[in-house]
This record gives sequence, C-alpha cells and structure tokens, in this order.
Amino acid sequence: MFNFSKKIGIDLGTANSLVYVLGEGIVMNEPTVVAVSTIDNRVLAVGNEAKEMLGRTPGNITATRPMRDGVIADYVITEAMLRYFIDKICGSSRIFKPEVMVCVPAGVTSVERRAVMDATLSAGAKIAYLIDEPLAAAIGSNIPIANPSGNMIVDIGGGTTEAAVVCLGGVVVHSSARVGGNKIDEAIAFYIRKKYGLIIGEHQSESVKIQIGNALQPANNSDFKQMEVRGRDSATGLPRTILLRSDEITLAIEDTLKKIIGAVKGVLEQTPPELASDIIDKGIVMSGGTSMLTNLDKLMTQQTGVPCHIAENPLMSVALGTGMALENLDLYKRSVSKR
Repeated sequence: MFNFSKKIGIDLGTANSLVYVLGEGIVMNEPTVVAVSTIDNRVLAVGNEAKEMLGRTPGNITATRPMRDGVIADYVITEAMLRYFIDKICGSSRIFKPEVMVCVPAGVTSVERRAVMDATLSAGAKIAYLIDEPLAAAIGSNIPIANPSGNMIVDIGGGTTEAAVVCLGGVVVHSSARVGGNKIDEAIAFYIRKKYGLIIGEHQSESVKIQIGNALQPANNSDFKQMEVRGRDSATGLPRTILLRSDEITLAIEDTLKKIIGAVKGVLEQTPPELASDIIDKGIVMSGGTSMLTNLDKLMTQQTGVPCHIAENPLMSVALGTGMALENLDLYKRSVSKR
C-alpha cells in the first residue's frame, strides 16, 4: 500500500522555525514572526517578510511572535503559521493530509502540549506527533541516544534553554529555563538604555549580540571589538549613534548567562552517578542558535567543570533530529506522543 502523504518535521522555535520534509531535508528556515491585519485578522506575512515589519508597522498591521519562551502565546496565530508552512510544502488544495511531528520543550505542561497538538491538527495535519526538544537535539547532533551510556545535551534557543541527560532512547533528567537568545537581546537593550539613554529595537540588539557579543571578558586589549549602534535618545527623542565595546556587552548579559548555566548545573546535580561519569568522559554537547555566542562553551566549561563542545550544526540540530525521528518512528516511539 502506497503512502502518498508527506511527512513533515517542524522545529517550532521562539525565534526561528525550521521545517524538515522526509526525503528532502530542511526546506524552510524562517523567523517565527507573523504579521496580521488588525482590521479583518487576516495573516499578511509570515517568516522573513514579517520579521522585516517588526517595530515598523502602521496602525492597521501588527507583527508578533506567536511563541513565547518556547510555548504558544497566541494560539490562533500559531495555527495560521503552521497552516502557512503546511500549505507551502503540500499545496493548499491537497488530497492527502501530511503527518507532522512538532518539537516541544521537555518542561511544558500537558495543557501546552495539547495546544500544540490541536494547532497542528487544525492546520491540516492527518496525524500529529510531539517529540521533546532535547531528545530531537541529541538525535540531530548524532549522539547515539539508544546506547546504555549517558549523554548530555544543552539546547539553547531563542526562548528556552533545555538541558537533559539522555540514555537508552529517553530523557533521564531534564531542566528547562525560560531564558535564551531573546532574553540576551533584551538585556543588551536594557543596558544601552540605562547607561547611554538610547532606545534601540529588537533588530539592533540582536545584531549587537551577533557581532560583538562575548560570554567572557577579553584577555587583552587586542581582542576588544567595537560597533556603532543607532537608536533614539530617550531624553531628546532624536536619533543618535554611540560606539559600544564588546566588554560592555559581556557585563550586560552576565546575569542572563548565569540563569542558562544554572539550568545546566541543576541537571548535573540530579544526574545518577553512573551517568555522571559517562558525561565527564564525553562532555556536554551544546546546540541551538544561542550556543554560537562567542566563548559560551568556554564559560560553560569553566562554570561546570565538564568539557563542553558545540554540535556540528547547532542551528539545525533540532529540526534534523525531528526528521530522523520521523524516519525511524519504530525506534523512537516510546519517546514520541501521537494523536
């Protein structure tokens, strides 16, 4: 019997959403932003096009992020976004409904899980599967999760930090902190406003993080980076430009990084001794876009005493893992919920 329906894996992230199609690989990687008309609640743009509108929309359009801290903040808009993804891949006049697997943070409640399932089915899926994010990240990072030895994965995304110890195809211990790349952006914007009286937007604080963000203070002066930042003066209301140094950014994001490392330490403290010795041998694998922050792996090694290294493809590992789990459902059926 032929199965004509497509199988789709979706990494529904707070900052970016990635879509994996069986047999094709990752076909979409777009920001999780939706622009809606306030007049008739119509979705006007999704992804890159909508992100360009953030902070720039006229009164009759709102550009929002429907996911907050890794969970659905706006159900209707999330469903519209999922429908947009499915329509783009399967065509809007489809005969066969696809099977869709969506990633969720390991720490979400059963109500939040049900919301993702319902949104996926309402958006046009025949069957909805859910997989825990740390497990998908581990599979996508080529960690042999079925083996009887412990592996630790830390997935630091836009909205959440997921730390988990994986063994025998399942999650043994996990901790989830609702802090990630977005909170780092907010900390940068808050610091610049407090110190320089300059108000900057999301785009600007994100580019500061990417270009001169550093988890550790530079050892010598030659390592300092500088960047021009433009925004609105909070006192005069006029546009102004300032020069920022990378050591200031390290100070600005210090507290946020402490929370991320706190989640990792929390998992290490609860890990059974047998698995803890495996983790010391193999180290911690880091995935997710925020793990690419300069020197974050070094800071994590310093703070935990366990060697940390970044996965081969940190931005894609969760989406790749979701796709691999879809391909080998029999192997991972214990770790996947279905409806």
